[in-house]
Amino acid sequence: MKITFLGTGTSQGIPVIACECEVCQSKNEKDKRLRVSVLIETENNTFVIDTGPDFRTQMLRANVQDIDAILYTHEHKDHVAGMDDVRPFCFKHNKEIEIYGHKRVLNQLKQEFHYIFDDKFNYPGIPRISANEITLEPFQINGDTIIPIEGLHYKLPVYGFRINDFTYITDMNFISDSELEKVKGSKIVVLNALQKKEHISHFTLEEAIEVIGKINPERAYFTHMSHTMGLHDEVSKELPSNIELAWDGLEIKI
Repeated sequence: MKITFLGTGTSQGIPVIACECEVCQSKNEKDKRLRVSVLIETENNTFVIDTGPDFRTQMLRANVQDIDAILYTHEHKDHVAGMDDVRPFCFKHNKEIEIYGHKRVLNQLKQEFHYIFDDKFNYPGIPRISANEITLEPFQINGDTIIPIEGLHYKLPVYGFRINDFTYITDMNFISDSELEKVKGSKIVVLNALQKKEHISHFTLEEAIEVIGKINPERAYFTHMSHTMGLHDEVSKELPSNIELAWDGLEIKI
């Protein structure tokens, strides 16, 4: 399995528009973060988790030629806004793109992208999408088993996903012990860590380190970071030996 971090930033990305802080002005490429997303390549499939506003740029930068499915964590704009840009894959391969999400998430997508899902509209050139509702039950895509993991983003239920020995979790600030049990045994865990200061809907750096301590994977990577987190190189010095800050373009293999 190969994982490529397409974006590791929070909803505004880094640099933030009109911001003059040291992180936004940094020349270090690891401090430049598009909205959060990840590409997962297995022997059977190529998945993307979330299609944020930077989806087109991410696909071009990673030279992605095809995707089999999109897994959606939740319906916030920084995770879904780029769904229309799957259309080149539809055209090139003459197929529908399978998307997977909670019923609430799919309903929101059908509202925001009504022209895609309205059979009466049927405008030429729109993406071809096939929507698949998921629950907390494991499901299969072309031979790969995906295990949803539920947590809270303030009061909003959000899904993370485990595929084989890899688990990806973002936009949470609470995960129950029973849901954490699904994650244990993963070799690599990706978890959101927004900033050092307390936040209403995201794990802080300290909280994320505590969660990783409970899971105890071989390696962990933090994502969905704000410019208020601090400089990549400086924050990296504060982390336990088995944890790294992810960055855009980072590739790892299991």
